[in-house]
Amino acid sequence: MNNYIKSFLFILMIFVFYAGLTFPIVEKPQFWYEFPFIPGLGELAKIIFFHVPTAWLASIAFLLSMIYGISYLRTKDLKNDAKSLASLEIGFVFAILATVTGSIWAKFNWGSFWNWDPRETSFFILLLIYGSLFALRSAIEQEEKRANLSAVYSIFAFLTVPFFTFIMPRIMDGLHPGSADDTTSGPIVEFHMNGNMLFIFFLSLLSFTILFYWLWNLNYRAIIIKEKLKNRETIL
Repeated sequence: MNNYIKSFLFILMIFVFYAGLTFPIVEKPQFWYEFPFIPGLGELAKIIFFHVPTAWLASIAFLLSMIYGISYLRTKDLKNDAKSLASLEIGFVFAILATVTGSIWAKFNWGSFWNWDPRETSFFILLLIYGSLFALRSAIEQEEKRANLSAVYSIFAFLTVPFFTFIMPRIMDGLHPGSADDTTSGPIVEFHMNGNMLFIFFLSLLSFTILFYWLWNLNYRAIIIKEKLKNRETIL
């Protein structure tokens, strides 16, 4: 990533954080910096600028991990395994961030950081599933065997992502917006955002996506360097 894109990302993130934290929510917005009141969420609706992008990119990262895992099985190129691992690690971090931001929102809206809501529970299960993959990789020394098993695991692991992320939380009664018994705000796609709020929301998605790509690229190169140093030490 060149310096121009890094500068653009820095400015974009600063603006998104500033707007997401400081722009007021009012009943009837009249100015460009005002967001509309969303029933059932109120001032807490601004968490969507941070919570939704991290949750979404966690799913995208797990998808990429599976895609590169499949690529490894087809080509047996360890670079694809490194790309899969890089995506897995960044996705796991984003999944943790999604859980943390969701817990902060739950504290103010539901009274406690954790309520075993279907949405919270489903993400917790995903963390366990993908955390087990790290344990699997650390238990296998031989590169090819580790890459093969990780690739197969990443395929089966991702098959659970659509269910735990998009289906389970919507077919079960819960506290999270978009649950089966939700009669207020509905899923994120049904939020009554005005143009300004939608603009900031999509800017947030864009900035977090660029950030994800940058972090993934850095992590991939770090993994390659680490493996080269490890192999060099083995030879010596």
